[in-house]
Amino acid sequence: MPLHLTIITGASRGLGLALAQQCCNADALLLCISRGSSPGLSAQAAQCGALLSQWPADLSDPAALASRLQHWLAQCDPATLASATLINNAAQMAPLLPLHASDKSGREDLSQALRVGLEAPLLLSAAFLAATQHWHTVPRKLLNISSGLGRRAMAASAAYCAAKAGLDHFSRCLALEEASQQHGAKVCSLAPGVIDTTMQVQLRSADADQCPDQPGFARLHAQGQLSSPEQAAQRVLAYLARPDFGQRPVADVREIDT
Repeated sequence: MPLHLTIITGASRGLGLALAQQCCNADALLLCISRGSSPGLSAQAAQCGALLSQWPADLSDPAALASRLQHWLAQCDPATLASATLINNAAQMAPLLPLHASDKSGREDLSQALRVGLEAPLLLSAAFLAATQHWHTVPRKLLNISSGLGRRAMAASAAYCAAKAGLDHFSRCLALEEASQQHGAKVCSLAPGVIDTTMQVQLRSADADQCPDQPGFARLHAQGQLSSPEQAAQRVLAYLARPDFGQRPVADVREIDT
């Protein structure tokens, strides 16, 4: 049985874990890259017969990880695969403060948020594409998990907004490159909607004097307007499975009937 290869970053919790759980089927070859591993996901894979690898890794140091991924992919036999997909999901939000309020520790947080949110996806995507460029019989997809904050500026969140905006434009550039290839990968940077994750807790718990948007995030939670990670993962994977995936290099699940 041909296997569907899916690589997911940030797969130990939140949306990433929900994506991994929903991809974990008998025909799955699943590689999850996160700071920690999920025993529950391992148990699910053993029960359903999925082939699962979990790599504990620091995505703020992505160069060595990208090399490891390219080497791992080089060992895969494309004849055994029905598809190959990279989902760059991991992200990090620095403390919610105006940029001028960042001390030395805060500047380190800003740098790490950019490495996790933008540098890591770029390097992992380069490794994925380099290792699979000759897999002409294997449909390849690259999905970057973006955010509405990559398209709408928010005070006190410069690094996160910049990383997501960069992810969107990086995806546009990459889509142009791959479209020029005979068997190029399909690329999309997709905003998944507002999800009830630890990042949302961080947003609604922020100091409103430092983060003017904090009351709005608190209202979204109070009014039950947040999707669960499981609901969001279902919508993201439905979009990934669409026959027109990649025709729009930047998209939002809230604007598209999935």
